[in-house]
Amino acid sequence: MEWYLLLLLFFGTLFVLMMTGLPVAFGFMLINVLAIYLMWGGQIGLGQLTHSIFESVANFALLPIPMFVLMGELTYHSGIMFNALSAINKILGRMPGRLSLVAVLTGTLLAATTGVSMGTVALLGTSLLPDMRKLGYKNSMSLGPILGSGGLAIMIPPSNLAVLFAALGQISIGAVLMSIIVPGLILSVLYMLYIIIRCSLQPSLAPSYETAGLRASEKIMAFVQHVLPIGFIVFMVIGVIFVGIATPSEAAATGALGCLLLALASRGLNWEMLKKSFLGTLRLTVMIFMIITGAKAFGQALAFSGISSSLIDFVGSLGLSPVLLLIGMVVIMVFLGMFMECICMMMISIPLFMPLVHLAGINPIWFAGVLMLSITMAPISPPFGLDLFTMRGVAPPDITMGEIYKAAFPFLVLQALLIGLLIAFPTLVLWLPKMMIG
Repeated sequence: MEWYLLLLLFFGTLFVLMMTGLPVAFGFMLINVLAIYLMWGGQIGLGQLTHSIFESVANFALLPIPMFVLMGELTYHSGIMFNALSAINKILGRMPGRLSLVAVLTGTLLAATTGVSMGTVALLGTSLLPDMRKLGYKNSMSLGPILGSGGLAIMIPPSNLAVLFAALGQISIGAVLMSIIVPGLILSVLYMLYIIIRCSLQPSLAPSYETAGLRASEKIMAFVQHVLPIGFIVFMVIGVIFVGIATPSEAAATGALGCLLLALASRGLNWEMLKKSFLGTLRLTVMIFMIITGAKAFGQALAFSGISSSLIDFVGSLGLSPVLLLIGMVVIMVFLGMFMECICMMMISIPLFMPLVHLAGINPIWFAGVLMLSITMAPISPPFGLDLFTMRGVAPPDITMGEIYKAAFPFLVLQALLIGLLIAFPTLVLWLPKMMIG
C-alpha cells in the first residue's frame, strides 16, 4: 500500500475512534497495537511495543510534568490566586477596561503557577464574569479577555505542554521552557494594549465605575502581600533554570516546594487541601503519561511503516525554503486546532514534523516556540476549542456559543499576528535560551 494511503488509514481510524468518545490515549494505543501487530511480526511486535512503552515513561526528564501539575493543584486549592486577583483589582484603579485588564494580568500570574488553560478560564469566568456583566461590560470585553488569558497558560512556564512538546520532539526541556517566555509575555502585553486602546475609543464596551480610593501605600501593601509572592514561585522554577542552579526536573521540585511554602504562609495549607491536590495531580499525571506512551509507539509505527521516510522524501522534493515549510506547519496546526485538543494535536504532528525540521535545517527551539504559539490558538478556535466550551459552562445561560466565538476572534487575530512576528524575528524565541547559564 502507498505511504499516503497508509497515512490516511492511520488518521481516518483515529478520527473514527475519537468520534466514538474513546479517550485520546486509548485511541492511539489501539491503533499502535493493531499497526505494530500486523506490520511487525505479531507477538514479536507486541513485545517491542511493551518495551517502547516502558522506555517512554522511564525517563527522568519527564519528572517536571507531575511537579508542574502539583504546583497548579496547590495554587488553586490553597486560594493563593484568588487573593492575587483581588489585589490586582485594587491596584489597577480606574484604568479603561479595568476588569478586562484584571483578567489578563491574573491569567498571566495563573500561567506562571498552574499552566492549565481550562482551569484559568473556569476560575476567571466564575470570579470575574458576574461583576463584568453587572457593570455593563460587553461580551467582547468580558468573555474575550478571559478566553485569551487561558492560552497564556500554554505560553508561560511552567507549561506541561511545553515539557510534553520537548519530550516528544527530543529537544532540551529547559531551552523549550525558556523559548516561550518572551512570546508569552509579548502576547499578554498585546492583549492589554488592545483592551486599553479599544476601551479608550469605545468606552461603552467597558463602562467606568466608581471604585474605593486606595492610597499608594495600600496598593503597595496589596502588591507585596499577594502579588509579589507569585514572583517567588516564578524564580523557584524559571530563575533557577536560567542561572544554571538547577535542571528542569530539579526546578519543578523547587517550584512545588515554593507553592507549599506560600500556601503555608497564606494559611491555606491543610490536610483537605493536600488531599485534593495530590489526587488531582495523580489523575492528570497518569493521563499525560499514558498519552506519552501512545505518542512514542505512534512515532515508531509511522517509521516502521515507511510513512515518515516517504513523507520526508516528498517534502524534500518540493524544494520549500525553511520559512515556507514552517509556515505550512503552522497552517496545519491552526487547522487541527479547530477540531482537536492540544495534546492530540501534538501527538499527531510532532512525530511527523520533527524529521522535516531536521531535514530543512530549522532551529528546533525556534520551531518549538512558533509551534507552541500556534497550539495556543486551539483552545479558543471555533468550533470545538475546549476553552470555548469551558466558558459556556461557567457563563450565564443567555450567552450563546455564537457570542463566545465572536468574543474570542480578536484574540485569535492577536495570536496570529504574534506568530508572524516570531517567524519574521526568530530572536524573540531564541534570545532567552541563548542567555541561559549552564
